[in-house]
Amino acid sequence: MSEEFRLIEHKARQFCDYQERCISEVKEKLDSWQVKPEIAAKIILSLEEKGYLDEDRYVRAYALGKLRHNQWGRNKILYMLRKKGIPDLVAEIGLKEIDSDEYLDILKKLLKNKKTKASDKATEKARLAQYAISKGFQPHLVWQILQEKD
Repeated sequence: MSEEFRLIEHKARQFCDYQERCISEVKEKLDSWQVKPEIAAKIILSLEEKGYLDEDRYVRAYALGKLRHNQWGRNKILYMLRKKGIPDLVAEIGLKEIDSDEYLDILKKLLKNKKTKASDKATEKARLAQYAISKGFQPHLVWQILQEKD
């Protein structure tokens, strides 16, 4: 292996050490460094073999982070993972690891803390539902929790 390859691989390892990364993020970074595609492929393979890149681990970390910090629902998380080129099967498996009770608690807090200016109860419910659905929560869950509030 050339010195250039080792240097780029080292930089890529540091990039992956900083936080969990998916393959598409590493490819983008290597492209921004103007690394040739064949060298980039070898580096990505090397990072996977050495445990720096792991799509399953990335999906779990991403899903939990977006749920807990951004208060995103499963639909939005899945959409964003697809955008990053994560295979649906890997994304679905990672999303299944989200604790159902924690997920519902976050949805309930989200609905409770959202302030709406509505003249009547029906309009307020509709606005709350629209807000939670836009955050990626499943409509049937949102409406179920809104019905329980009554």
